[in-house]
Amino acid sequence: MGALDEGHFDAELEHGVKLGCLELGGEEEPDTLAIQDAVKVLLQGLGEDVNREGLKKTPLRVAKAFLEGTRGYRQYVKDIVQGALFPEAGLDKEIGHAGGAGGLVIVRDLNLFSYCESCLLPFQVKCHVGYVPSGQRVVGLSKLSRVSDVFAKRLQDPQRLANEIASALQSGIKPAGVAVVLQCLHIQFPASLASNHEDWVKIQVTSGSGAFKDEKAGVWGDFLSLLKFRGININESCTRDSTGKSWCPSRSPSSCTTCSSFGSMNSRMVTAVTPIIRSLGEDPSRKELVGTPSRFVKWLMNFQNTNLPTKLNGCTIHKVDSLSNGEVNGEMEQIFSELNLPFWSQCEHHLLPFHGSVHIGYFHREGFSPSVKSLLQSIVHFYGFKLQVQERLTRQIAETVSALLGGDVMVVVEAYHTCMISRGIEKFGSSTATIAVLGRFSTDSVARAKFLDSISEANGR
Repeated sequence: MGALDEGHFDAELEHGVKLGCLELGGEEEPDTLAIQDAVKVLLQGLGEDVNREGLKKTPLRVAKAFLEGTRGYRQYVKDIVQGALFPEAGLDKEIGHAGGAGGLVIVRDLNLFSYCESCLLPFQVKCHVGYVPSGQRVVGLSKLSRVSDVFAKRLQDPQRLANEIASALQSGIKPAGVAVVLQCLHIQFPASLASNHEDWVKIQVTSGSGAFKDEKAGVWGDFLSLLKFRGININESCTRDSTGKSWCPSRSPSSCTTCSSFGSMNSRMVTAVTPIIRSLGEDPSRKELVGTPSRFVKWLMNFQNTNLPTKLNGCTIHKVDSLSNGEVNGEMEQIFSELNLPFWSQCEHHLLPFHGSVHIGYFHREGFSPSVKSLLQSIVHFYGFKLQVQERLTRQIAETVSALLGGDVMVVVEAYHTCMISRGIEKFGSSTATIAVLGRFSTDSVARAKFLDSISEANGR
């Protein structure tokens, strides 16, 4: 636990500008134009045609998303806090742990997102903030959320984010102490496409000042107990260790295993990322950001426009109960299904990742023993590892499988889109489902229902 104490940060707390004085993402703004030019270089490096429909406005959309997601560089805490301090009679500061209104105040479950400074991908944050009032004054509760959001909307590391929130509140409202707990989720690309893996890296960090500076202080116990009222349990196993090792998956030794099979990095692409970082308001030479352009490009190279399919073995074919009206040449047909095939893709509109599961159903005669297990997963990966939109991905998988397995195919794609937690939308926990039906599935509602039921049963829904 601790609080940030850096010169540039102290200066920021002393000086402020009016919030909202800058329009974000104007098409002719120099920063917007610089990011657009860089994005065009990245798209060309991926083998894409920047003038094709669907990509024409991608550079502008990416620029707006980046500038919106890092607007905290153009906002200052002083402007938020100064007009939101209210007198409240209570205990004198010499009595117990608290002054002002007389006790611990916390705001729980603030949903934030930030951009990882190591790889430029968004990560999710569940933020819990508490303070002990002092000097017989309290701060408007919404300001705890706004201050937290100012620092989240920057290129960040979880521990520094927690430290900056704690330091800013301590400086701005002069309480007896501030506590911050962050629970963070970072998307994780699989080291091996054939292995089971967690979709997210999870970490929790804490920071405290004043009465909370000592992590063994009793007031921390009060804070954590109030979190438990909401079913929030602080898991020590997810807390960052004292070694300071980076939590970002892009820094792990296995991070390049997958991308290396898709092609080499383009030095022109790496160079193009530097002006993006500068246009957001950061110093690309800051030590934590020096390797960021290379790591971002390594991620993008997974989605290079290529005709090289990815092989994956180990899928399992599941049978669904046979349908009484499904006969061909007197032989009973059944619905076979391949469920929960993992996929990864990159949204072509915003260059943000989305991932999830693909479910494929098809008719075939009873007793059929298919040898297409790995092929179906290869099809999913082939269309996933491109700049995509989910609707097209679903259709392409269905059409390709239909050509291989006789025409009667149904495909369901379920996905989590990081563009739904960024770009000012911030719809945490939402997911998207798309369906494509071909052949008999398009007219047979009973067949569709049986296949959809099999997905629910397989996933315990």
